[in-house]
Amino acid sequence: MEYAAYVRVELHTHTRYSRDSLVRPEDLVRRCKELGIDRVAITDHNQIEGALAAQALAPEHVIVGEEIQTTEGELIGYYMKERIPEGLSPMAVIEQLQAQGAVISAAHPFDTLRSAAWQPGTLEAIATHLDAVEVFNARCLRPSFNQEADAFARAKGLPGTVGSDAHSLWELGRATMVMPEFDDPAGFRAALRLAQAEVSLSPFWVHFISRWAVFRKKLCSNGG
Repeated sequence: MEYAAYVRVELHTHTRYSRDSLVRPEDLVRRCKELGIDRVAITDHNQIEGALAAQALAPEHVIVGEEIQTTEGELIGYYMKERIPEGLSPMAVIEQLQAQGAVISAAHPFDTLRSAAWQPGTLEAIATHLDAVEVFNARCLRPSFNQEADAFARAKGLPGTVGSDAHSLWELGRATMVMPEFDDPAGFRAALRLAQAEVSLSPFWVHFISRWAVFRKKLCSNGG
């Protein structure tokens, strides 16, 4: 099959609706357009309000997503219609994502330095229910974490996603995919099989951007 057009896609980003980001949705959309990113998935932690706000500004540009904290690790849903709360089991989240027709990926599955690390054996148990695996996350501090994710995806015959995991405007574009144009979940799944990744790791200090965001929000909430 020949495709008429290809698009550059950013699949893992955060706005101020995540507890550890200060980015306004409108600024994220603007910066993506400046960088030549054709589609961006906004995947705030356990929230979709930021993604919905951005989609209202750029309906053809924004994919509504959510990075959902389960009892075992984090799943990312794409083409979300309703928010899914944190703290549910992986299969309970998967069932709700499937009911929405969402595309499902496991976020940074082998990054053991994160508080939301997957436990051994859990990924094996849910692999047949995933549409993809995040095989490169620009915020991983060790290259081996991404390498393990890539090996797992290949072993399971699952396409890989990559993401900047951007919590700041500076990080946008660090990990993107060039893939056939798509406009719905089915097209997205098919395009992932033909995607080419363009990636670079972010420096370790980007994590301090997130810590500052958390601190500033706490300071503001306390009247500072």
